[in-house]
Amino acid sequence: MSRRTERVNDLLREEISYILAREMKDPRLSVLLTITRVQVSTDLQQAVVHVSIMGTPEEKKTTIELLRAAAGFIQRELKPKLATKLVPFLTFKLDESIEEGMRMFQLLDTPQGPKQEKT
Repeated sequence: MSRRTERVNDLLREEISYILAREMKDPRLSVLLTITRVQVSTDLQQAVVHVSIMGTPEEKKTTIELLRAAAGFIQRELKPKLATKLVPFLTFKLDESIEEGMRMFQLLDTPQGPKQEKT
C-alpha cells in the first residue's frame, strides 16, 4: 500500500467518524459504533469502511443497513473535506474483531481457562 492510500485511508476514517458523530441526526444510530479501518482502492474510486458495532445482532444488522442507506449523504458531506477530485464510493462492512478480542480476553481471564473436553 502506498503512502498516499494510507493517508487517504486515515483521512476517510477520521472524517467519516466525525460525520457519524456530529452530522447524522438519525436516532437509530444511537448504538456504540467505531470505524476500525478504511481500505481505499488504488484508484481511489471505492472504499470499504469496516465498522465495529456493540449491540445485539438485530442492532448490528439495523445499523449496517442504515449506514449503507446513508452512504450517499456521507459521500456528499465528505466532498468539501477531501483534497481529492473524487470521493470514493463507500461500502460498509461489519467488523467483529473487537468483540472476538473481548471474548478471547474473557476466556483467558477465567480461572480455569478454556474448558477442554476429555477424550
